[in-house]
Amino acid sequence: MVNLPETEQINPGLNQQKKNEDSQTEMGLLPEDQFPVTLVETIDGDIIKVRVMGKIETDRYLLIDTPESKKPGRCVQPYAKEAFERNNELVKNGSLTLEVEPGNRRDGYGRLLAYVYVDGKSVQETLLKEGLARVGYMMDPPYKYLNLNKDNENQARRSQINIWSRSGFVTKWGIEGCE
Repeated sequence: MVNLPETEQINPGLNQQKKNEDSQTEMGLLPEDQFPVTLVETIDGDIIKVRVMGKIETDRYLLIDTPESKKPGRCVQPYAKEAFERNNELVKNGSLTLEVEPGNRRDGYGRLLAYVYVDGKSVQETLLKEGLARVGYMMDPPYKYLNLNKDNENQARRSQINIWSRSGFVTKWGIEGCE
């Protein structure tokens, strides 16, 4: 059976989505550590809302940070629109699955923390390689994909694309600056 976020409860009366999720997993169509979800809404470059086990969850992508466009009290940052649009394009075009890390299931806002996949391809990896995200928010290591994510970030940094094209825009504390 799929490892679900800590707050999820299996309910035998769940809708057809739950039946489809179970059958996908039992048939071996998904890796054992991933579970299927349905996209509800793309919030920004590193946050989506999904339906999982009949419940709507806000998912904050593990290990990445994208420029802000909707954070209260913050300006719209360069490349925020591009990160949102690319994330939205990715998550709307295929079967969506999530993978959680032991010990890193929720952030301080109660959001689910997960790696996001579309048709088995990592959304984090794509955003990092395209220079629309940086590696960030490492709260409780170790992380399964930290080295891979750092390699993808370094590839974009060396190519100086998008967020890496502006000197001083990305710092060790985050992404700085306004449009």
